[in-house]
Amino acid sequence: MLAGMSDATDRAQSAHSGAFAPSSLAERTEALAAFRRIRQTTSRLAARLEPEDQCIQSMADASPTKWHLAHTAWFFETFILKPHAAAYRTPDEGYAYLFNSYYETLGPRHRRAARGLLSRPTAGAIGRYRAVVDAAIEDWLGCVSETIWASVRGLFTLGLHHEQQHQELILTDIKHVFAGHPDMPVYCPERTNPPGPVAMNAPRPMGWQSFPGGLCRIGCGDGSAAGGAFAFDNEGPRHPVFLAPFRLASRLVTVGDYAGFIADGGYRRPELWLSDGWALVQAEDWSAPLYWFEAADGAVSIATLSGRRDLRLDEPVCHVSYYEADAYARWAGARLPTEAEWEVAAASVSASASVSAGTPARGNLLGSGFFHPRAAPGTRAPLEQMFGDVWEWTGSAYAPYPGFRPAPGAVGEYNGKFMSGQMVLRGGSCVTPDDHIRASYRNFFPPAARWQFSGIRLAEDGA
Repeated sequence: MLAGMSDATDRAQSAHSGAFAPSSLAERTEALAAFRRIRQTTSRLAARLEPEDQCIQSMADASPTKWHLAHTAWFFETFILKPHAAAYRTPDEGYAYLFNSYYETLGPRHRRAARGLLSRPTAGAIGRYRAVVDAAIEDWLGCVSETIWASVRGLFTLGLHHEQQHQELILTDIKHVFAGHPDMPVYCPERTNPPGPVAMNAPRPMGWQSFPGGLCRIGCGDGSAAGGAFAFDNEGPRHPVFLAPFRLASRLVTVGDYAGFIADGGYRRPELWLSDGWALVQAEDWSAPLYWFEAADGAVSIATLSGRRDLRLDEPVCHVSYYEADAYARWAGARLPTEAEWEVAAASVSASASVSAGTPARGNLLGSGFFHPRAAPGTRAPLEQMFGDVWEWTGSAYAPYPGFRPAPGAVGEYNGKFMSGQMVLRGGSCVTPDDHIRASYRNFFPPAARWQFSGIRLAEDGA
């Protein structure tokens, strides 16, 4: 019996479904442990916020914290409990309308841009909703039949990774809220490591790692990463690509590097920009990455989740759009890598589905507690910080891999219907959960998006 399951309920379900196979019991025990850990992480991220903080929606692309909390509960309720737990009763039938994100086949939903108008249910009510769902999932995992578990375990795992995506969004969205406040509230104090953060250091010279290209394989087969680990459907099928020789920068573009672009008139030179990007520069008066602020005396500061502070030249530049990344690469005499080039390079520094700790390729992820990109460790490894710190824009449009087919039903809307008008990012960021990232992971955003922790790694053609 799994923890949290009453003896009476366990006996009743056992009489219905028969004994569990040991392998199934081990799977469900592991699933429960992962569920608890991930749900607790989400709760800890939200616990730093006041109820009033959790209600604000600062732009249409972001969502209030309490909406993220409710939506991730709605996902487990909608896809697991309602169809597969006969005794489950929702606390409120109206939640299906309020907290559906974009699943058209599940019915109408509240308008995305108006999520910040939902003063009710309160943050407290949503906390109680999550508690109901948590208890129901624990009971369900303790008594679900072998047949049902075999049919939905993949969907349950998807729900866990879906919640991890929203953990990242909780932080990026509340940063946008706080950065717009005149006092710029502090989400959490800045964490330091001996000997402490280095301010205003010049970045080390950029090196280049060469790759021969040729016939390579990228992606995952049958929706799973190498070694049988989880992967989203858009990461497959695994397929061959032919790459010309290429080189990838050994490190990320830093604040100091990007300051040179600005000083050289990068935001005033239309020849560096794609047409849509140049139109945005003019229409929105861009002159620096998002969250950079220039004082009357010319001093530049940056908004972080730990408040406003001075720029640090050796940190990776972040909160740049695809348009800015592309313009910078053109200014630097380079280009952005394709996503296939990035994945082939990443596979060369990580043989596992997720990136193990202690390798130069692994940078700063959510578990570190820094919540901001950190300067490269200076190991002079061939490729540093491939995973973590900032999502790296690629030059690849988000499109289906050859042979991709969305899953039937509502869950097929998860990724496939967004394969238009978006660009691919790779590698994770400082607010990506540590066990959520892998070489094949395909993130995607519109090319103008800047509120994510997005940055730049350069590429160039090989000899």
